[in-house]
Amino acid sequence: MANLKDIKRKIKSVQNTQKTTRAMKLVSTSKLKKAEELTKRSRVYAEKINEVMTDIRYKIEKFHIGGIKSRYFNEELNKEIKMVDIVFVTADKGLCGGFNMSTIKAVLNLMNEYKKKNIKIRLRALGKKGIQYFNFNEIELLDSEVDVSSSPTYEKAAEFIKKATDDYINGVTDKVVLVHNGFRNMISQELKVRDLLPINISDCAVSESNSLMEVEPDDGEGEVLDELAQKYIEYGMYFSLIDSLAAEHSARMQAMDAATNNAKDLVKSLSVQYNKARQEAITKELIEINTGIEAMK
Repeated sequence: MANLKDIKRKIKSVQNTQKTTRAMKLVSTSKLKKAEELTKRSRVYAEKINEVMTDIRYKIEKFHIGGIKSRYFNEELNKEIKMVDIVFVTADKGLCGGFNMSTIKAVLNLMNEYKKKNIKIRLRALGKKGIQYFNFNEIELLDSEVDVSSSPTYEKAAEFIKKATDDYINGVTDKVVLVHNGFRNMISQELKVRDLLPINISDCAVSESNSLMEVEPDDGEGEVLDELAQKYIEYGMYFSLIDSLAAEHSARMQAMDAATNNAKDLVKSLSVQYNKARQEAITKELIEINTGIEAMK
């Protein structure tokens, strides 16, 4: 009977866990819908600011043969890279499958690649889980912030990335790389690694026929471009936080769904085990009763 009590206790415990995982799945589903909508709206804005920057660059290059005199853009194709800042985003919470580890592994792979080329690396982390991993493994973090990836705002994103931008503008670093796990759809995430600085928009250049600008840039075009480039960097950081948050909810929804299904299967298995043990106990009692009756004859 003690065995039956243990099995019954396990069934109750698994059922309670199942209720928790089911509730967490519903919460993540609700949050995902809001984050997905925010991501869609933010993506439209990101595309528009990219178009405007490309258009301004096109006009400046057209009227200035010497090219763009801005530190934000890399005009030296063969420039030697000596120092790289890697900015990465992880979640502040767990229970989302391999969401955080995929980002961490991408960062570790980048570190190995740059070290093979004798390039120095500095890490800037957003998110408790990534910070905990690198602190545990005694890997130095130049900068770290928690409670930003879980509740991103433009102001927080701009404040965090400003340090990396200032170091790049002042020549301390030669490149800034951004790594985060982004939202693809409800059931999958997409790891994204891109160069945040220097800005490279040559792949999306516009032609004169579809240019948005109707006026020629004046002597202050460099300031205009630098100001827009700063906004471009800040919004790139902000969008990565939103994108990562949507992907986090998607990953957690999947993880909790899998946990709920596993708990359901475990309850079935334990129920079968309980019924077998109960049948064995009943059979044993019947045998003992029959044996006692036969002994009394």
